Amino acid sequence: MIEERQEATFIDEQVIIEALEAGKKYSPLAVREVISKSLELNGLSLEELAALLWVDDPELEHEVYTAARKIKEQIYGKRIVFFAPLYVSNHCVNNCKYCAYKIDNDYPRRRLSMDEIRREVKVIENMGHKRIALEAGEDPVNCPIEYITAAMKQIYDTASGNGTIRRINVNIAATTVEEYKMLKDAGVGTYVLFQETYHRDTYSKVHCGPKADYDWHTTAMDRAFAGGIDDVGMGVLYGLYDWRFETVALLMHAQYLDKTYGVGPHTISFPRLRPAYGMSLDNFPYIVNDNDFKRIVASLRLSVPYTGMILSTREEPFFREEVVALGISQISAGSMTGVGEYSGLDEKATSGAVDDRNTCGRPDTPQFDVGDHRSLDEIIYDLLPEGYIPSFCTACYRSGRTGENFMALAKTAHIHEMCQPNALLTFQEYLCDYASPATRQRAVPAMERALMDVVPENLRQECRNRLERIKAGERDLYF
Repeated sequence: MIEERQEATFIDEQVIIEALEAGKKYSPLAVREVISKSLELNGLSLEELAALLWVDDPELEHEVYTAARKIKEQIYGKRIVFFAPLYVSNHCVNNCKYCAYKIDNDYPRRRLSMDEIRREVKVIENMGHKRIALEAGEDPVNCPIEYITAAMKQIYDTASGNGTIRRINVNIAATTVEEYKMLKDAGVGTYVLFQETYHRDTYSKVHCGPKADYDWHTTAMDRAFAGGIDDVGMGVLYGLYDWRFETVALLMHAQYLDKTYGVGPHTISFPRLRPAYGMSLDNFPYIVNDNDFKRIVASLRLSVPYTGMILSTREEPFFREEVVALGISQISAGSMTGVGEYSGLDEKATSGAVDDRNTCGRPDTPQFDVGDHRSLDEIIYDLLPEGYIPSFCTACYRSGRTGENFMALAKTAHIHEMCQPNALLTFQEYLCDYASPATRQRAVPAMERALMDVVPENLRQECRNRLERIKAGERDLYF
């Protein structure tokens, strides 16, 4: 039985520093050997990842990027899973220097009622989404676990036309084994918690409040596993400390989970610091530039090939599509990062009111500024010519392909055999129920090309049959 409180000894800063120093000395030939090894889909060591992070030769960099694309497509195909975040409460007892929810920010706090959650969810469903990432600040009085589980029930119970939410991933503060059990019983998909920074000294400088407890926060995944949650999502907030250190530490944590529980992270996210109410990027000396950010994503794809990799709407549209090509398998779309923003935006669109959702002091002050303001349909329209197939699939979660069962398929690249047909089925639902005429037209050749990647032939034929059943009105078919 896991102890509730333990030290995060699995993050060893000296080992990270040594790996970075050793990786810095790799010759171009040694780096190419690392790239070749990554194509075996068994992952890389800390030192090998570090070697990739030090590459400064454009030709070698191109080879890293090429390998990242190949690995992603070999395991997951060219499908991109879509989701939307839903912020239900901005009450917070912490004073984190990088976040608009920090307690020092003076604006009215709010949490959504169940009726408000229902309205928010309907807007999200009417976009075409089937997955939600539930987000909330840390406040055990104003936003206790009972509120989160009630919100989850409301989300699952809310339907709009053919729209339902089939998977809720939850991003809330580190908590106890008992509360993780409550999340599990409420139907959590993936429990997500970003480390923010693995560097202890920096962690203590940027956090104030309960979140400032480095060990409690960093060992949260251990308690989540003890509570029965076998799908967890990780990430760091790039820009708080040196990006090479953070990336090697992230791999160290992933390897620890894999070794200890037989299950590595289901997802890794790549948030970068963005402007937010009450903070300035000028106060953060480790801001990550675009080229280094692309290297982070590609290098981790080579190092943790089985993991779903997430890119949020923090990034600008053109750059976002560049990064997607380097190994990203999930993206948010049509995102709102303020409490109540979806239904508020819907009301403004109906009334023709001016969008004032970023006005300081409003209850819907966003947690951070969004970089990609395109709608879900616009993003899909832009991605289709690149050969991507949008997916709203939740089949693995509902078929028991989670934890070790999912990892067994992902690590052997067999997950693609289900990802591709399920992506097509859910995309067909989107085309029937939500897509614009232009997107429907653009999707026709894309769907036909993607069908040819469904193998063997009998599976392809069954997929065609189910696509026709969806066109005839059936929904929620999956393999």
